Amino acid sequence: MIKYHAQFLLDREKDSTTAKIRYRIKWEGNIVAFNLGYRVEVDKWSTDTQRCKINTTHGKKKIPANIINRKIQEYEAACENVFLSFQKEKSPCAEGFRIRFNTEIGKKTKEQKERKFFDIFDEFVKEESNFNQWTDSTIAKMQALKNHLLEFNVDTNFSFFTEKGLFEYQIFLQNELKFKNSTILKHFSFLKWFLRWATKKEYNSNNAYSFYKPKLKSTQKKIIFLTQNELKKLKEYKISEQKKYLERVRDVFLFQCYTGLRYSDVANLKKSDIKDGFIEITTVKTADSLIIEFNKFSKAIIDKYTETVFDDNLALPVITNQKMNEYLKELAELAEINEPIRETYYIGNKRIDEITPKYALIGTHAGRRTFICNALSLGIPVNVVMKWTGHSDYKAMKPYIDI
Repeated sequence: MIKYHAQFLLDREKDSTTAKIRYRIKWEGNIVAFNLGYRVEVDKWSTDTQRCKINTTHGKKKIPANIINRKIQEYEAACENVFLSFQKEKSPCAEGFRIRFNTEIGKKTKEQKERKFFDIFDEFVKEESNFNQWTDSTIAKMQALKNHLLEFNVDTNFSFFTEKGLFEYQIFLQNELKFKNSTILKHFSFLKWFLRWATKKEYNSNNAYSFYKPKLKSTQKKIIFLTQNELKKLKEYKISEQKKYLERVRDVFLFQCYTGLRYSDVANLKKSDIKDGFIEITTVKTADSLIIEFNKFSKAIIDKYTETVFDDNLALPVITNQKMNEYLKELAELAEINEPIRETYYIGNKRIDEITPKYALIGTHAGRRTFICNALSLGIPVNVVMKWTGHSDYKAMKPYIDI
């Protein structure tokens, strides 16, 4: 059980013979306090037992000691029950404890009644991002969700999100913001995450979200990767003197294509992770421990930068993800990786087909996809590829196998 310290204290005003009873609870750097709603005669209070002395009365209304002591006992039991309820969860924050304690004693806080929807959303982002170690990307997605909700209705609240309200919001995303169906589905998954959290925290009592499923057509997102011929074209393309900044971008991307590492892991790769014939890392996204053997291509890239000193002892010259994506498109266009790619998506019931040259779709994640697809096409067993890439289940690999 979570270790805590709780005691009943008297809040005595100057020159007064009576005092309010306050229940203070401390644990893991948190402190909360609750007023019992009774005043006691200071000289009829036992500090040792933290109770009113038996057969005494208190305050103007002469409240018997046994009634006040019973309330004290109820608060103690409520405190223990709340901590027990958090046994299978993370340790509560002060606000989370306060809400659950007040529920336990049958009382709602004033803050709970008055807090605004978007204030609670901010609390959700702050708490969950710290606890789950969100990436900047996840935080940005949650900020986008908040912005869309504000644009939809700045005065929205939990009671609005009935089945009808959720459908109205879906139509807003579809008709006003022109979101693809796949984007709306992802958007709703984030909204439901917030609403589940708010329900658990007892801010929200409307559970319509748990039954609501948007009826939207969607298609499997196309996996963009380079074939072995395209990879060869990119590797052998002669970069002009005026475009020398593309050389390091190409090296980093090719390293991804030959190792299957995500951008975040290449950007975090240290010289100390380079061993004799392999890389040993803990991935940023999933915290998997991976050992990836070098092949002659990945080893050549590492050797090229062995003597070069980068900040934080990094192994490769990695720039920001956004800038690298921009340069990769430029490089792929110069290397004439321009196969027309047809992408199909839906907005509502409307099907839309777009034809785009492949170079315009290339980004850092295409490196990892290229590694997986080419490894499978060479006949390397799925379980071996999964060991290299850190995929934990067959389902995640199925789209690549289908290709």
